[in-house]
Amino acid sequence: MAIKITESAAKQINSQLAKRGKGLALRIGVKKVGCSGYAYTFDYADEVRADDHIYEAFNAKVVLDEMTLPYIDGSNFDFVTEGLKQRFKIDNPKVDSMCGCGESFNLLPEITVTAEVTSQKNATQKLPA
Repeated sequence: MAIKITESAAKQINSQLAKRGKGLALRIGVKKVGCSGYAYTFDYADEVRADDHIYEAFNAKVVLDEMTLPYIDGSNFDFVTEGLKQRFKIDNPKVDSMCGCGESFNLLPEITVTAEVTSQKNATQKLPA
């Protein structure tokens, strides 16, 4: 399981961490929202948790937790300029469709079922005995 980080994304991650003055990596997540079902979340990672997966390229790190990984495994993570807009872009082979605004997406049906089962299994395993 892996994601690929482009040099452009790595430069932007490092630039944002430098401006902030602290942080180990960029944390990427997936949450249920929007008109299509899911959306990516971005945050700073100041620590690495036990269930985190770390990906590194061009001296920049991206952190994903165990529940996020099934949703974006195999994706390419880039930073692009489109007209006057600059943004992080995830090219995810598991996406079936995007909403018109481009903020949310649907996963392929088999991915949704697998990811939800994995998430439920992980959530169950984390409950105290």
